Amino acid sequence: MRSASVHPRILGYLGRALSLEYSAVQQYMTQAGLADAWGLKDAADRFRREVVEELQHAERIVRRMLGLGVSPNASQLRPAGVARNLVDLLRQDQALEAEIVALYREATEFCRRIGDADNTAFFQGLLHEEEQHSGEIDAWLASLGATTARYGDDRAYF
Repeated sequence: MRSASVHPRILGYLGRALSLEYSAVQQYMTQAGLADAWGLKDAADRFRREVVEELQHAERIVRRMLGLGVSPNASQLRPAGVARNLVDLLRQDQALEAEIVALYREATEFCRRIGDADNTAFFQGLLHEEEQHSGEIDAWLASLGATTARYGDDRAYF
């Protein structure tokens, strides 16, 4: 089994990454449902595309873990973020994406420090994609005129 040659901390990063990616899937799926309920079809469609992107990340992590000879295990999903309006949903997404970016940045740096080029490249690729995604959320918020503005406060909490 190849896992004997893999640093245990890398396996920990992979497990945490899988948990966060599945948490993102759950969050975006829930938010797509909320946006539908609010009549925000374009937002719902965009959240559904996010679900697909995060599932693709999870699949890559699963394949990586299997390739390293370990069984994939997402240990804990975060509760899905719900809110009263689209802006608050996106702020929750900013927080989750920031956590994912921080994990991939830390994992990339650790792999670089121990000289593991393959895992450095793996985490660097995910980091790059998540940084782009985080920027897209920031741009979406900006397009709504939101940094402090609130929209749709008449919508229900769930």
